[in-house]
Amino acid sequence: MSHSIVPKIAGLALVALSSWAHAQSAASYPDRPVTIVVPFAAGGASDILARQLGKQLTLVLGQSFVSDNRVGAGGAVGARAVARAVPNGYTLVMGTNASHAIAATINKNLGYDPLRNFAPISLVAHVPQILMVSPSLPVNNVRELIAYAKANPGKLNFSSAGNGTPGHLGMELFKIMAGVEMTHVPYNGGGPGLLALAAGQVDLMADNVNSALPQIKAGKVKAIAVTTSRRSSALPELATIAEQALPGFDSGSWFALFAPADTPRDIVAKLNAEVVKALNVPEVRATLLAQGAEPSPGAPEELTRLVRDDIEKWSRVVDKIGLKME
Repeated sequence: MSHSIVPKIAGLALVALSSWAHAQSAASYPDRPVTIVVPFAAGGASDILARQLGKQLTLVLGQSFVSDNRVGAGGAVGARAVARAVPNGYTLVMGTNASHAIAATINKNLGYDPLRNFAPISLVAHVPQILMVSPSLPVNNVRELIAYAKANPGKLNFSSAGNGTPGHLGMELFKIMAGVEMTHVPYNGGGPGLLALAAGQVDLMADNVNSALPQIKAGKVKAIAVTTSRRSSALPELATIAEQALPGFDSGSWFALFAPADTPRDIVAKLNAEVVKALNVPEVRATLLAQGAEPSPGAPEELTRLVRDDIEKWSRVVDKIGLKME
């Protein structure tokens, strides 16, 4: 046998062995517990979604899918940990538009690339935000809010869960499209920002529907619009900002499952198939809808497009307002 042929045969053998190993790993995956890193605090939307999805995946795949809250830097701490994890399907992250789109537009030292350092599995849910105003503010809809803001330039202030959060940038987009001036008051989390609105310390806020509903139902705040392009199933009678005054306006939160880059494609495909099935189980859908989340499973390629489009969208807003964070 020619010596030049030996390396070729060895190379082909390695390729075949690698393909066989991947097939075997997908067939037996998972054979031990899987960690879903939640890059935000317990009790929030990402935590609830990860636990509900993990519960269903545990049921059908026979191994525990355990949530691990790793909080910090607007979701970047948890996302960074998963970007650096072994790409074997046993460490995943419940990413959001905060950790996988907005963070890349405002932080030069992020430590990961949302597009290059992750293998997208599936979008999990969209969570609409609700635009709310203080009951003392004399407006009942978006047109009235814009008119009031223009008549009182710079006098209105809005709270958010912090600089660079979806609620903050959504309101900055609102300011740009409506042509109004308002002052941003960042809080350390959505809860304190919402309490400030309920106490009349700020004039308005956009926050996730699951967080907003208790305050709305208690009459502590006044809901005037849904921020996403479609109405929320939790408040079906409440019109969107786009319907009321600003066509094309769309802002909210999304949540999606990612693995580290280079995770075997067959494992990603298996996870995608199981996530799609899990989110279509009637009981799971009902639980998420009751929390204000709109189940939205899809293909990995669709999630890649969503991340890329969101990075482009929020980069324009961030550049416009000159927001940068270290």
